[in-house]
Amino acid sequence: MSNKHVPTLKTLLVVAGAALAVRRAMRSRTPGPAPRTTSALQRPGPSGTRDRRLLVTAHERVADGVVRIRLEGHDLPRWEPGAHLDLVLPSGLVRQYSLCGDPEDTSSYTVAARLVEDGRGGSREVHEQVQEGTELEVRGPRNRFPLVEAPSYVFVAGGIGITPVLPMLRALPRDADWRLLYGGRSRDSMPFLEEVEKLDADGGRVTVVAEDEDGLPDLDAFLTGLPGDAAVYCCGPEALMEAVGERLPEGTALHLERFAPRTTADGDGEFEVELHRSGRTLTVAPGSSVLAAVRTELPNTPYSCEQGWCGTCQQRVLEGEIEHRDELLTDSERGDSMLICVSRAKGTRLVLDL
Repeated sequence: MSNKHVPTLKTLLVVAGAALAVRRAMRSRTPGPAPRTTSALQRPGPSGTRDRRLLVTAHERVADGVVRIRLEGHDLPRWEPGAHLDLVLPSGLVRQYSLCGDPEDTSSYTVAARLVEDGRGGSREVHEQVQEGTELEVRGPRNRFPLVEAPSYVFVAGGIGITPVLPMLRALPRDADWRLLYGGRSRDSMPFLEEVEKLDADGGRVTVVAEDEDGLPDLDAFLTGLPGDAAVYCCGPEALMEAVGERLPEGTALHLERFAPRTTADGDGEFEVELHRSGRTLTVAPGSSVLAAVRTELPNTPYSCEQGWCGTCQQRVLEGEIEHRDELLTDSERGDSMLICVSRAKGTRLVLDL
């Protein structure tokens, strides 16, 4: 595919709106603020983790539209590169942010957030309402984007997508074979750019593409000659990840971190949802969600993130085939439940235990 067909990074960021589950990591393989609610199907956290309340001790701008937040606590679990935190914001919204500090630091966590002007309000709340002295509930850490052992590594990051990649680069051995393509609208908009460039002291490993200076990134050139056993990591807008995937040889290990739920070209049609216990049948319109339809009849139905990450809206499915678009449920859970904020019916009907 010619490079001219790759959307600009600015467009990509609009399209996207910070992960595939570990089981899907191999290629061969968020309406307005919601009230804080608790799911009827409460999900346990990962082993050794629990919900915590941490204090924001730093809230600083690190690039145009990007803030870095330091949250302090005591005896915090260590984490591995690629992990993220769930932040429960003051409004009750839940948002996920990749950890980008020191995994061995048990006194604090560091995340970074880009302001999404046309988003659903979470990023604006992080930028404008969260401040030093704010106490936030934190869930995790969780890791659906782990750094695996491989003979060589190729990283592609778009804008804020550098946040999970940065701890990976720090963790690699000095003699590791790796290279990185880091793109953004401008150098001023690219967080942690100076540190990224310092990690390539000898030159040759890091390619920085600022669109206002260099034009579009040449993915074809960057991915040419890719070793067959390389692990490819990509984090950024959906269209960027799709473009990278299209250029990889069959069988190449592609690891992705998503900022938004997946969509499909043919899975947005109209279908019916029967609420078994309520005795009502609803129509889910194209482009709408099961959650939106259900809440017209059952307004107290719990929800939070609306992106398929937090699990608050998980419901049991009694009949019908599900098209899962979340990044949270396990294989066993997918057999008889769904996250109704993002997932849909594969056919024309679902029956929910509501």
